[in-house]
Amino acid sequence: SITSVSLEPVLLLISVERAARWHEAVLESGVWGISVLGRHARPTASWLSTPGRPLHGQLDRVPHHRGEHTGVALLDGALATFECRTTGVHPAGDHSLVVGEVIGLEIPPRVDPALIHFRGRYGHLD
Repeated sequence: SITSVSLEPVLLLISVERAARWHEAVLESGVWGISVLGRHARPTASWLSTPGRPLHGQLDRVPHHRGEHTGVALLDGALATFECRTTGVHPAGDHSLVVGEVIGLEIPPRVDPALIHFRGRYGHLD
């Protein structure tokens, strides 16, 4: 999940399961990206949330580009993308709360319904 924390500076918070491979990668690199997906990106979201998917080549089937400020992978066609630099990590049960300063932002000039995940199902916000 993603939560806005502050406007000055602009900070986001994500909750990351400690057992996830992504957790270790974020802690090591200190930078990360968020791509807000539209409802038509459900297959992409399903693929990227599949446990045990191959570590190498997992983005081969997903159109993406590298962020200008961090070099992290950002998904093409996203409703918005954020590039963040980690400013704090806080233990929270089997997750970590990772706070990051937004150092790059892209918002295309279109508005589509956002893809959401709630109660184990995908849906969208109109």
